[in-house]
Amino acid sequence: MACTTILVGKKASYDGSTMMARNEDSPSGVFTSKKFIVVNPEEQPRHYKSVISKVEMDLPDNPMRYTAMPDAPSKQGIWGEAGINEVNVAMSATETITSNPRVLGADPLVSGGIGEEDYVTIVLPYIRSAREGVKRLGMLHEQFGTYEMNGIGLQDKDEIWWFESIGGHHWIAKRVPDDRYVVVPNQLGIDYLDLVDAFGEQASCMCSADLLEFITENHLDLVRHEDGYCLKNERAFDVRAAFGSHDDSDHTYNTCRAWFMERYLNPNTYLWDGEDADFTPESDDLPWSMVPEKLITVEDVKYVLSAHYQGTPYDPYAKHSCHTKKNKYRVIGINRNNFVALTQLRPYMPKEIMAVQWIAEGCNVFNAFVPFYANITKTPEYIANTTAEVTTENFYWANRLIGTLADAHFQTTAIFIERYQNQVHSKGHALLSKFDKQFMTEKPNQVQHFLEGCNEEMAKMAKEETQKTLSSVLYTASNGMKNSFARSDA
Repeated sequence: MACTTILVGKKASYDGSTMMARNEDSPSGVFTSKKFIVVNPEEQPRHYKSVISKVEMDLPDNPMRYTAMPDAPSKQGIWGEAGINEVNVAMSATETITSNPRVLGADPLVSGGIGEEDYVTIVLPYIRSAREGVKRLGMLHEQFGTYEMNGIGLQDKDEIWWFESIGGHHWIAKRVPDDRYVVVPNQLGIDYLDLVDAFGEQASCMCSADLLEFITENHLDLVRHEDGYCLKNERAFDVRAAFGSHDDSDHTYNTCRAWFMERYLNPNTYLWDGEDADFTPESDDLPWSMVPEKLITVEDVKYVLSAHYQGTPYDPYAKHSCHTKKNKYRVIGINRNNFVALTQLRPYMPKEIMAVQWIAEGCNVFNAFVPFYANITKTPEYIANTTAEVTTENFYWANRLIGTLADAHFQTTAIFIERYQNQVHSKGHALLSKFDKQFMTEKPNQVQHFLEGCNEEMAKMAKEETQKTLSSVLYTASNGMKNSFARSDA
């Protein structure tokens, strides 16, 4: 699944929250409608069987409640994708990543293993910390294997961990430094791994138990070393050289996305443009993590995950861009975005209202972020009732329609999209602040009931603003039809 991820440590965010966000994008030519739901313990399977790989497993008998973003038509399984459980642990699964023939020859992918369809369902209901999530995920990879390479985010209020599968059974994981952010396109992202820590204290690195032997026996370490070198003493093992891909296609599909996101969040740290640039859209050595020049907001996350290379020659919507460079690189805000979800864990709030899941659906260039409380037992119909049929009665299809109309009339509809995003984001923040204060003042006994009412009001706002924008965009696009004629009837 083509996706883009950003992870923000608690000292890199504007309010001390850990923030984790990812676009889920369909494969080329496919558009998958999504819904936002809650899976209550009685709805969680005790015996699980995958639709795609047919892998089967018994699941623990004590699942926790959790939110999820599954496919609306579940023909290929659940695909839970992003959610927060009842103890405020979040998961994003997955970022499809790449490898190389040496790795996949040494540890082939497993056709009957686990994959993106399965991860949220078999992990999120059973973990009480991000670190615990890494260990459960690693155990499942070692036991069942995987049929695809994936990067997976795990988050609690203190830590974010990034997990990457290596071949069919091996894996590595690295903690996001608190004062940094991480961006990952569809490419193995971790640059260096401290193997001493991974096989010792595991303060910031973890890996599969036999990773040292796997690297040594299969000659995967590509860095030149002096005689007497011992791999187990390596504190900066070059992960990308050993496990990553080195394909020409990465330069047009993957590295360009990481370049733009880091360029936006650190505009003055490096030279990003021109012949003397430190990093270009095709650089293989872009940093895995960076300290942002300013603290990162929810709006920053939405902007970079909606980007179409604004302010560069590569913007497909630019009026005066060089035509030979337009569409050279795969944009982040692409036509086949299914949704983007940001899980925000706010440490300054009581645990009952700490977790917020921001959601936008359809093409990110033209949609807007809406916040919802995660400590609930049900979600509003507007975001839960997504059907396979097109209708303006749910959030996904209304936004898909807006995007399709606005794309073809970008210059004349851009003002409506800008107003839509500003209105929804402003009203979302205002409502969230209002509900937070109301909760702190009233201290309701029925917490889930109270928060579900708040979410209903949030969904009502989102529907009103979405319908208003759809009307404006439809009117403008109708006037811009190619068969229009200025003269009316006599």
